[in-house]
Amino acid sequence: MAAAAASASQDELNQLERVFLRLGHAETDEQLQNIISKFLPPVLLKLSSTQEGVRKKVMELLVHLNKRIKSRPKIQLPIETLLVQYQDPAAVSFVTNFTIIYVKMGYPRLPVEKQCELAPTLLTAMEGKPQPQQDSLMHLLIPTLFHMKYPVESSKSASPFNLAEKPKTVQLLLDFMLDVLLMPYGYVLNESQSRQNSSSAQGSSNSGGSSGIPQPPPGMSFYAAKRVIGDNPWTPEQLEQCKLGIVKFIEAEQVPELEAVLHLVIASSDTRHSVATAADLELKSKQSLIDWNNPAIINKMYKVYLGDIPLKTKEGAVLKPELKRDPVSTRVKLKIVPHLLRSRQAAETFPANIQVVYDGLFGTNTNSKLRTLSLQFVHHICITCPEIKIKPLGPMLLNGLTKLINEYKEDPKLLSMAYSAVGKLSSRMPHLFTKDIALVQQLFEALCKEEPETRLAIQEALSMMVGAYSTLEGAQRTLMEALVASYLIKPEVQVRQVAVKFASTVFPSDHIPSRYLLLLAAGDPREEVHGEAQRVLRCLPGRNRKESASKQMPSFPEMVYYIQEKASHRMKTPAKYMTGTTVLPFNPAAFGEIVLYLRMCLAHSAGVVPTSQSLADMQDHAPAIGRYIRTLMSGNQTTSSSSSKSGETNPVQIYIGLLQQLLAGVGGLPVMYCLLEAVSVYPEKLATKFVDKIEWIKTLMNSSKEEMRELAALFYSVVVSTVSGNELKSMLEQLIKTTKNNHSPETQHGSVLALGFTIGRYLAKKKMRMAEQQDLETNAGFLPEQEELIQSATETIGSFLDSTSPLLAIAACTSLGEIGRNGPLPIPSEGSGFTKKHLVESLLNRIPSSKETNKMKERAIQTLGYFPVGDGDFPHQKLLLQGLMDSVEAKQIELQFTIGEAITSAAIGTNSVAARDAWLVTEEEYSPPAELSQDVASKGLGLVYELGNEQDQQELVSTLVETLMTGKRIKHEVSGETVVFQGGGLGKTPDGQGLSTYKELCSLASDLSQPDLVYKFMNLANHHAMWNSRKGAAFGFNVIATKAGEQLAPFLPQLVPRLYRYQFDPNLGIRQAMTSIWNALVTDKTTVDKYLKEILEDLIKNLTSSMWRVRESSCLALNDLLRGRPLDDIIDKLPEIWETLFRVQDDIKESVRKAAELALKTLSKVCVKMCDPAKGAAGQRTIAALLPCLLDKGMMSPVTEVRALSINTLVKISKSAGAMLKPHAPKLIPALLESLSVLEPQVLNYLSLRATEQEKAAMDSARLSAAKSSPMMETINMCLQYLDVSVLGELVPRLCELIRSGVGLGTKGGCASVIVSLTTQCPQDLTPYSGKLMSALLSGLTDRNSVIQKSCAFAMGHLVRTSRDSSTEKLLQKLNSWYMEKDEPIYKTSCALTIHAIGRYSPDVLKNHAKEVLPLAFLGMHEISDEEKSEKEECNLWTEVWQENVPGSFGGIRLYLQELIAITQKALQSQSWKMKAQGAIAMASIAKQTSSLVPPYLGMILTALLQGLAGRTWAGKEELLKAIACVVTACSEELEKPVPNQPSTNEIIQAVLKECCKENPKYKIVAISCAADVLKATKEDRFQEFSDIVIPLIKKNSPESIGVRTTKNEDENEKEKEVQLESLLGAFEGLGKAWPRNMETQRCYRQEICKLMCDRLKLSTWKVQLGVLQSMNAFFQGLMLLEEEYADPEALTEILLETCKSITYSLENKTYSSVRTEALSVIELLLKKLEGEFLIVLIESWKARIFYGICFRNCFILFLISIYSKLQINTHLSGIDKAKTLKFY
Repeated sequence: MAAAAASASQDELNQLERVFLRLGHAETDEQLQNIISKFLPPVLLKLSSTQEGVRKKVMELLVHLNKRIKSRPKIQLPIETLLVQYQDPAAVSFVTNFTIIYVKMGYPRLPVEKQCELAPTLLTAMEGKPQPQQDSLMHLLIPTLFHMKYPVESSKSASPFNLAEKPKTVQLLLDFMLDVLLMPYGYVLNESQSRQNSSSAQGSSNSGGSSGIPQPPPGMSFYAAKRVIGDNPWTPEQLEQCKLGIVKFIEAEQVPELEAVLHLVIASSDTRHSVATAADLELKSKQSLIDWNNPAIINKMYKVYLGDIPLKTKEGAVLKPELKRDPVSTRVKLKIVPHLLRSRQAAETFPANIQVVYDGLFGTNTNSKLRTLSLQFVHHICITCPEIKIKPLGPMLLNGLTKLINEYKEDPKLLSMAYSAVGKLSSRMPHLFTKDIALVQQLFEALCKEEPETRLAIQEALSMMVGAYSTLEGAQRTLMEALVASYLIKPEVQVRQVAVKFASTVFPSDHIPSRYLLLLAAGDPREEVHGEAQRVLRCLPGRNRKESASKQMPSFPEMVYYIQEKASHRMKTPAKYMTGTTVLPFNPAAFGEIVLYLRMCLAHSAGVVPTSQSLADMQDHAPAIGRYIRTLMSGNQTTSSSSSKSGETNPVQIYIGLLQQLLAGVGGLPVMYCLLEAVSVYPEKLATKFVDKIEWIKTLMNSSKEEMRELAALFYSVVVSTVSGNELKSMLEQLIKTTKNNHSPETQHGSVLALGFTIGRYLAKKKMRMAEQQDLETNAGFLPEQEELIQSATETIGSFLDSTSPLLAIAACTSLGEIGRNGPLPIPSEGSGFTKKHLVESLLNRIPSSKETNKMKERAIQTLGYFPVGDGDFPHQKLLLQGLMDSVEAKQIELQFTIGEAITSAAIGTNSVAARDAWLVTEEEYSPPAELSQDVASKGLGLVYELGNEQDQQELVSTLVETLMTGKRIKHEVSGETVVFQGGGLGKTPDGQGLSTYKELCSLASDLSQPDLVYKFMNLANHHAMWNSRKGAAFGFNVIATKAGEQLAPFLPQLVPRLYRYQFDPNLGIRQAMTSIWNALVTDKTTVDKYLKEILEDLIKNLTSSMWRVRESSCLALNDLLRGRPLDDIIDKLPEIWETLFRVQDDIKESVRKAAELALKTLSKVCVKMCDPAKGAAGQRTIAALLPCLLDKGMMSPVTEVRALSINTLVKISKSAGAMLKPHAPKLIPALLESLSVLEPQVLNYLSLRATEQEKAAMDSARLSAAKSSPMMETINMCLQYLDVSVLGELVPRLCELIRSGVGLGTKGGCASVIVSLTTQCPQDLTPYSGKLMSALLSGLTDRNSVIQKSCAFAMGHLVRTSRDSSTEKLLQKLNSWYMEKDEPIYKTSCALTIHAIGRYSPDVLKNHAKEVLPLAFLGMHEISDEEKSEKEECNLWTEVWQENVPGSFGGIRLYLQELIAITQKALQSQSWKMKAQGAIAMASIAKQTSSLVPPYLGMILTALLQGLAGRTWAGKEELLKAIACVVTACSEELEKPVPNQPSTNEIIQAVLKECCKENPKYKIVAISCAADVLKATKEDRFQEFSDIVIPLIKKNSPESIGVRTTKNEDENEKEKEVQLESLLGAFEGLGKAWPRNMETQRCYRQEICKLMCDRLKLSTWKVQLGVLQSMNAFFQGLMLLEEEYADPEALTEILLETCKSITYSLENKTYSSVRTEALSVIELLLKKLEGEFLIVLIESWKARIFYGICFRNCFILFLISIYSKLQINTHLSGIDKAKTLKFY
């Protein structure tokens, strides 16, 4: 055993020695590379030897090898073998360790393409290997990713890295990629560099031992940095490429998107623009696909952002220092945070969210951008974080924000965001803020001091914080009051604005101190402050009790006391307000608001709801307020809660005092009214105190404002009414005297009003006293002299009625009315002078007068109405009433209301409401005069009906019904003066006159030269008249219907339909009237159902009425009728309804169109419900009735809305009806298919016609896609689900007809799509009809539109699955004949598309008919593509068919060789030149791929090709020549054998040489090349004939002739030059190839050929030189003179001298290295041929001319040295290498 082991060991050592020896003898890199490739893997395997000596020898060998390899970077290592060896599970670790060393050394040396090819193997090799080795392999892989090519459409099969089943490898790869992306450019890992103290002092238990570890880059650990740097650190440029490669790798979806999101985010923060841009673009493209709420993504982002923060846990303690990751750089953080802002999950993840916030706000490396983003993140948390998860965050967030606000004052925008965040936090977590009033104070202070741009944010924050303090109580509330009060007086407007917000929100609405603060703010000079305060204060309590309860107001007494207390305090401070000589406690604006608020509190405490602040509305509350004031005055005089030093203890007195104080200082109408109201409601107690202030009241009566004077006069009368006797007399006399003061109209006006109001009050008081005292004794207060004074005063007032001043006349009229309302006028009834009769007549005359103002007329009417109210026995009541009734004709509606009220008051007299209370003028909503008169008339009709007998009642009912139904009324004869239109109902004539009478209408028509307008005017007048009569009838009917139920019964069938429709009339008045009739008449709920058919008939009939309002009401009524009602009985009517509504939908009037649209939508919903299968037979009937209407009328309608609704309804019906659609499918599907084109916008056809082919194809594809996704196609697909053999018989013929004759892209494409669906829905049922469908689709295959063509081919590809074999065979034969016989490209395209579709969608069918299909596909593959057409695409289709269905190209040809030759022969015999050329290419391809053809196929092919050559030249004939050359080259050995029916070599050469003589220059070039290839392959010597053709061509294309200018244009000259150049190059190439190995022939031509080539080298372009040199190379290669047995030194010398002399021109070409290289190749060849013994023999034979020989040799050597020295300057490597080699020679 030992001997055997020793022997084996010795053998191994011997083998290693031999390898060593070979390595030592390897002189060139190529030799060394070959040895390494062969022996390196087995040598490494020897490391597993058990013999120490063997292992040592291996190590020695490897050391030597390493030295050799490292100095030669070009040497390639056998990486593939090494990787296989590395992956061997049986390999010893010692072997794998050394193997990976050479993998690392050799992989970067590989070409980029090879590296990409082996990249997946590297990934596979990583599995199960140690971590350092995995890192090394990863380091090799990452740079390769930049150069990888990925498939456009990612799929597992096409992916270069199949990572789906390698989750561990994926994770490993992703981790390494992340570290690469985090690695900064130019980073150097300095082992001596220590970590900073900040990083080592973070609390880790191992921190003490980490001081020696260098500081890693941000985001990385020491270990991560070390493994990315590796043994060979990347340069910054290489690292950039690596990062770009990683982004490309992720972009190609080689790893799951979820895993790679973080990598893209980090890459987007890269400092290099290329990396960042690429990652950004990829992130944007995937933005919508990434789920930012995925915890996996968010947790990874947090981990990278924060690094490994040591926690006080076992895991935190165990983490080694070298593995600890630092947080990422600020640049990366700035990219991560915006993505966290998109995530709800990020806001919820605790504690990472708060750590990110604090790091961004207070971290050591933060900046303003990161702080801004962190604050945005705080906002995000406040908005999105759930209630449960935000609770622990709240305190920390608040602390962080307050810290930032207190410490950071640099950036106002940042501070603004911080303040705003505090506000948002308060709205989410109010309990955090409720007890911290100091924070509010801090923010208020900041609002005072911060920059203007920050104040807005603080204001917003404080506004949001308000809600947190709404529940304050006790001391906290008091503190808040003080706080708000202190900031309400600050100079900054925003501070005051926020203080108002706090005052209004924090405290309840009945909190007196806060209301007081708001009242002060209401006087602020700035609109935003006082506007907000007023809005809060004037926010009136709700009208209902619930709202009132929620909006309480302070108690009136308490509020008054509080105000009085504050007012008295302010009067002692500088806060008081000075206006002239008056001192006020508040500024006028605040004081005015205080007074109005107190009035609101007064009304609220009185039990009424203050609805507005208009005086008219406030007057309505006077009685209730009066009762409350009386209560306060009587009961609360001694119970005040706080007494004032002024002695006024009653709240009413204080209130009046405040009013008086404000009125004296500033004035104001509302204040005046409040004072008047307060005093008037309890004059006995309150008015007496103003008797001594009469003069002050008089000053108010002299105010410049009319309303103020009127209120002051009223107040004067209230005060004066409390005095009597002489005092009253003196006051009246003084007033009378003042009225006569002509200097001041205002004074006169106030005095006249005061006089009237005072006398009125006097008379009212007198009447009250007289009523109380039934005896006839004269009261002391009413003396005769007073009566005289009163009469005198009344006459004084009357004298002003005729005043020229309207103001005084109105005042006199008002005063007389007030006197008359309160008692009999104290003037005579009749006679001369100022009497009652004179007064009545005067006032009546004023009403119709055009000189008087409306206000004067209104006051006159009111005054007339008041006379009988105060005087029950008014003597001229009848005159007054008659006069008022005569004035009804006045056109002003307001006056008519006033007249109506006046007549009512005058008629009722003392019982009128006016007698008991003052009449208040309010704004009333009024109706047109017609409705007013109609309402009155209807009431009259009701009375007539009740009083009439039975016959009268019957006649009245009949007349009303007829009027209501027809609108006709009694005819009146029309004369010239007949009023046709009331007032300005029609408009005005050109001169501005009104149009009303028949005569005026005729005149206008005549002026316009259109007499027929008269009839139109009259028709219009009749229209108005009819509707007015109908409306009037409705008013009357409403009254009678309730009383004549039985008599109306016979009319119900006619009435109900019309009444039902009238309820929807556009005119509001008619609608209301008719609805009231309906409610009175129709008490049974089933009436509509009972008369359903009658109603429906009426509505359908009136839908097309000539009057728009009838059409509109019919639509609206129909909409109501159809909703929620069973319609089984009217199914037959549905089509008629649909069609009629379709017409109305296109109405000229917009409102009618809208009504029709509403009705159609309702009808659609109802019909869809009725088509439900649950409805049974009714549903089937509905579908049968609806479909024809919707298809023929709806979908084909020119109205867009109608079409849209019809389609929508059809789609819904198809979804609802389900299987019930089956019987209708044969009609429904073709109709819908037709609509696909009909409903398409016509502009698309227009654009398609004018687009380029490419644009048209793209546009048509989009159109077809749109058609397939349209609602019509959706409906079709619904129907197709339910089809079977019972329906197909009727459907298929219609489909076939549509395909053949259908117009439009959508229709034809849709038909094809339907056929495809049928092949999958009912394949077996479709078989009998497949033939017909195929025939129809054939017509579609030849359509000029490529999209339709593709659709039909697609359908055909599916249809052959269901067809019979005979049909399929016929189809394939048809396609074959099309392809072979038709010249039009469209037929060839259709064949390619169809065969490709069959191969793709029905592969089994294609395999069954492979012999017919595949030869055609092979021929199609070789179609000559035209740049302008799409043959290239067709070739690709044919290629795909061929490759998918044959076992490799070679196997396919062998399998179908006979069929292929048959079809190519047929192609060659075609009349089409293009087809001939195509057949030739296919034949050449057969010859190339089979290497050699066996008889008889070779003979068949060559015969066919040679036959094709006969005749003249045609486009594409060159392909025949190329094919002959290919066949002869591939089958040269077979041609040597004589076979029957096979052309001989001689025949072939003869035919080809004949073609070389053709005149066409381009064809001639190909023919010469072909002849040369044939001669070279057959080794035949036909050089004489060949040179006779070629040499003249070369001489003809001499430099002189090429340079000659012709008369042609420049383009033609250029083309001619190109052809000449190609001819020349082809000729030289042909000479080289055809140079025979025949000494005799060479002897004849060698000198001539050599000279020809040498001459051309001297004076030619670089391309020609290159061609000549290549030809020269071939010439010398075959020159037999250079062989010893044929040596002829003399001839050779001449040739070499000629050659060397000319070749120097090419060697000195400094511009083109390829020329120099080729020249060197020629020289190298010559030196190789001349070396050794042959050269000695050659020199010996030159003895006779030894000197000449030595000179030649020396010259040749000197010539080569000069070449070498020249080439040293050049940097072209191949030239230098060759020059070195030549030097060796």
